[in-house]
Amino acid sequence: MVTAATPTAGEKVVADADELPKAIVRRLVKDKLSQLSQDGGEIQVLKDSLLAFSESSRIFIHYLSATANDICKESKRQTINAEDVFKALEEIEFPEFVASLRTSLEEFKRKNAKRKSESAKSKEAKKSKTEEPPMENGEAQENGEEDRNDAATAAVVVVVDSE
Repeated sequence: MVTAATPTAGEKVVADADELPKAIVRRLVKDKLSQLSQDGGEIQVLKDSLLAFSESSRIFIHYLSATANDICKESKRQTINAEDVFKALEEIEFPEFVASLRTSLEEFKRKNAKRKSESAKSKEAKKSKTEEPPMENGEAQENGEEDRNDAATAAVVVVVDSE
């Protein structure tokens, strides 16, 4: 008699670690389906359907990353870069994704660079504010302290607005 092996707790944790977050998959599927819907109403997705979306996405990501890894190794490197992913998409016959992915990557880099520069400005403003000499009679000292305070306030507002 053949008995099926039951998964151990360790195997269950590994399986859970490989899964994509269900809430994110649900949100992506619902957002895309609502974009495609004619009436714009709420779309219900069955639990089994979400599981199928999640599992197929996971498999696609594994396949794409393995292909990108092979391309990286052929180039005698150990770190996968964006170009490896683009080449992998073409190799697994999804070249139609490359243009939109390049656009999204450039937009992400642009936003990230802007956020980093704003964060650096904010940190610099905070640092200079803590290094200010004491005020006399409640008035700001020379060397443009009022301008720095205005810049710090503006930087904080920008950072809060971007979140």
